[in-house]
Amino acid sequence: MALSSQTDARGGVEEGVAAFGMEIESDTKTGETQHIASSKSNKLKFFPLIFLIYFEVSGGPFGEETAVEAAGPLLALLGFILFPFVWSIPEALLTAELATAYPGNGGYVVWAWNAFGPFWGFLMGWWKWVGGVINNAAIVALCLDYLKIIIPAFRHGPMRIVGISVCTVVLSYLNFSGLTIVGWTAVILGMISLMPFFLMFFFSIPKLKPSRWMVGPKGDTNWSLYFNTLFWNLNFWDNASTLAGEMDHPQRTFPRALFYSGLLSCVGYILPLLAITGALELKRELWTDGYLADAAGHIAGAWLKYWIEVGSVLSTVGMFEAQLSSASFQLLGMAEIGLLPAFMAKRSVYNTPFLGILVSAGGTLLLSFVNFTTIMWAANFLYSCGMLLEFASFLWLRHKFPALSRPFRVPVKIPCLIVIVTAPVALLLFIMTLANLAVYIISISVTVVGVLGYFLMNACKKRNLMVFSVTGQSGVQSFAEDRTEEQAEPRLNL
Repeated sequence: MALSSQTDARGGVEEGVAAFGMEIESDTKTGETQHIASSKSNKLKFFPLIFLIYFEVSGGPFGEETAVEAAGPLLALLGFILFPFVWSIPEALLTAELATAYPGNGGYVVWAWNAFGPFWGFLMGWWKWVGGVINNAAIVALCLDYLKIIIPAFRHGPMRIVGISVCTVVLSYLNFSGLTIVGWTAVILGMISLMPFFLMFFFSIPKLKPSRWMVGPKGDTNWSLYFNTLFWNLNFWDNASTLAGEMDHPQRTFPRALFYSGLLSCVGYILPLLAITGALELKRELWTDGYLADAAGHIAGAWLKYWIEVGSVLSTVGMFEAQLSSASFQLLGMAEIGLLPAFMAKRSVYNTPFLGILVSAGGTLLLSFVNFTTIMWAANFLYSCGMLLEFASFLWLRHKFPALSRPFRVPVKIPCLIVIVTAPVALLLFIMTLANLAVYIISISVTVVGVLGYFLMNACKKRNLMVFSVTGQSGVQSFAEDRTEEQAEPRLNL
């Protein structure tokens, strides 16, 4: 069934396509044209998108210190130089191809649905959403850890509870005020928090001793800490795919934004490492969270130390906003395709998914008071499960829909794609083997809740207990089958 030949069924298909943020031609454009024109000003532009992806993935070099603590300068530098080729680039390529093939809210949920069906789409969404909420809870706690340097009362007790609650509410309201505001806020926060590290590298040049970069681990390597530090600092490239329906021309802008945010992230990690490890004598026990600011003070003076401390707080704000945007629009996308009740797709006057923001912020606040040692490992484990499903969806969609329009396409055939994803899949499996029994129990329990949630949604749908979007049964699959290469836009090259 082709879109051009089935005029009787066109309305239902158009409704499904519209749910994914696609603009398609219509013989009757009254109403549609006005809606498109009124929403164009709210679309996420190219430059803010770069910084939203940057904050999804990195947010600056804060947190890279433990790589040096775990393995020394040489392996830390090699890790942040080589790890992107093993992990980040394959994940970014996958994201660019599938986000431009399915340019709507929902991202990886839509990919898994089209590849393997609604059950796997729902489970993908559940894994990713829980992992995102855990990460945001950790970000709020990290923000308070930075602020307690200035206000010691935030260390523990009632003031810490109040601080976490106020931070979550205030930052969530900023997200509610509109994605355009969030995007340009990310640009400002990114520039302010990154600039001191470029200055630190400049001031370190006269003090650099390249021999210090060659110091290895000397037999006392904490491999678990090392790999988890690299993994945590260089993943989440796919998160912004849930915002594709809010982007200005996603087929053109998203791949380029991924590329430039990748460069920004890698440079942001490597320059501080080169500066500090090359300019200062190595004391691995000092390389814990917060050491970047202390090192900047030794290299350039107290003024740069204070700037980086302020920048670390601003960076946590940017990461929170980016993660909350991704999580809330993911829930909106799941509602648009019928995996969640239709009321989850309702938008505020600012065109934001206010219920998605409310639910995600509520989960963040709830988890902000737990011990993060085990739960963060569980977040990494759940993220790994989701990524394994994502790589499988990527390969299967190439096989299942070979003629699907892919404005950005990884220019190799399936056998080469299998080779490309082999290394990241092996890395995911290795990371998962590092987990302890508590992590396995938490992750299995979360997965069981997700499976029960899927069948609960199905039961509510069959008994008409809640209203669900019908596009989940028609729009997704028919759109994937009908939008072929013959109807495609020209492929995009970076």
